Amino acid sequence: MKEKNKQDRLVLKIAQAAVMAALVAATTFLVQVPIPATKGYLDFGDIMIFVSALTFGPFVGGFAGGVGSAISDTISGYAYFAPFTLIIKGAEGLIAGLISNRISGKRNVIAVAFAGAEMVTGYFLAEFFGLSEGWAAASEVPFNILQIAVGGIIGIPIAVILIKRLPAAWRNQRSDIKPSVKTI
Repeated sequence: MKEKNKQDRLVLKIAQAAVMAALVAATTFLVQVPIPATKGYLDFGDIMIFVSALTFGPFVGGFAGGVGSAISDTISGYAYFAPFTLIIKGAEGLIAGLISNRISGKRNVIAVAFAGAEMVTGYFLAEFFGLSEGWAAASEVPFNILQIAVGGIIGIPIAVILIKRLPAAWRNQRSDIKPSVKTI
């Protein structure tokens, strides 16, 4: 019986990761504002990355962030960014999911801040060194900060609503955290 429950949870996690990756790809693809200095673009896929990570945890957040964003890069003509995006956005979702405990609003804000710092730093380094853009990479930093801010402002409330509305079996539940215990 335990083995079946474990298998069911794994199937559910895989399905959640696939669906959320598709939503990240669609959201990233929906609005793309080109940034000529770096040949990159501003998008709002971070909203769905944070929804994924804060609602379903680090595995779903990391997979959805990395794979969904890399798919969007590839199909929208920015394939040269896709390898960097896979790692940077995957780490963003993973970090947000690891820090968040799906209970505390403060923890969600901290999760978005740390994951966002990783994303901004990751793209700066990827553009500066990996794509040889040099100091032009600094021109994209404010746009990446804007993406994180919008992602947190919209993504956190959506995640909170989903956590309250989804069946407990669908959410990532840590066994060491009890809903009645207030944590930061």
